[in-house]
Amino acid sequence: SLFRLKDLEVPKLGDSDVHVKMLAAPINPADINMIQGTYAILSPLPAVGGNEGVGEVLEVGSRVSALKPGDWVIPADSGLGTWRTRGVFPEEMLLKVPGDIPVLCAATLSVNPCTALRMLTDFETLAPGDSVIQNAANSGVGQAVIQIARASGVKTINVVRDRPDLPQLVERLMALGADHVVTEEMLRKPEMKDIFKSTPKPRLALNCVGGKSTTEMLRHLQPKGTMVTYGGMAKQPVMVPVSAFIFRDVRLRGFWMTQWRKDHAQDQESVAGMMDTLCRLIQRGQLTAPACTEVPLQDYRAALEASMKPFVSSKQILLL
Repeated sequence: SLFRLKDLEVPKLGDSDVHVKMLAAPINPADINMIQGTYAILSPLPAVGGNEGVGEVLEVGSRVSALKPGDWVIPADSGLGTWRTRGVFPEEMLLKVPGDIPVLCAATLSVNPCTALRMLTDFETLAPGDSVIQNAANSGVGQAVIQIARASGVKTINVVRDRPDLPQLVERLMALGADHVVTEEMLRKPEMKDIFKSTPKPRLALNCVGGKSTTEMLRHLQPKGTMVTYGGMAKQPVMVPVSAFIFRDVRLRGFWMTQWRKDHAQDQESVAGMMDTLCRLIQRGQLTAPACTEVPLQDYRAALEASMKPFVSSKQILLL
């Protein structure tokens, strides 16, 4: 196994450091990929896994002004190594979040909801009544897209893989505010016309699957619409019919949250604005944590195994 639970000394607190007691940290697919070495970031080994989570500040160095003991913090960037009970981090690696939001919302805030918000705002200017189509709609990003879109009056057409518990999944996504939930097979069916009687054709498509799913989704995109690819779960290329380019002038773009953070490292206003928007949605009850299974740290092996099973609709969260 690549993983071991180890006891380490907590390093000395430097002037610009913050001593954090971790509260909760999720296991995301990218965390596993990073450890397997199949991700675009490689950590020097031995490394602590985990890119996301929430902690409470225990003490701060003499030069730290923005944080104080008792504050809640989340990683400002990937690679922090959140699967630990305590850590000492430079102040600039942490972002303060309100302490009155649910712990699971804070623990799952820095990756999926940020990705969802950026993709909904950075590629097309969507107005209330517009629509967006997405595949893997039951993923963490998918669930956040549904809720953020709903809060701004944008309709969602949500594509999921067919599965044994499909009715329960449809019900769960509708409860989050999905307007339509369809299977990949339905994308090819004439019934799709019924959806477009009440909902306009989407100007934006969000793809994290690739392969046939993407090509089918693209057929429903409006002329001059944009498809943003942020993942490739099918491990197949994105295939686009030539006609979609020539006759509909569709745009194909890519998005990676880690790159956005790099590009905006000096732009604290954008980052603060994004976190503020998301935290307000959470405080208003318009954005919830994805379905979670809470696992104590010592059961990490079971949690890692569970996170790699197909059709998992619940995110494993390590309680630290």
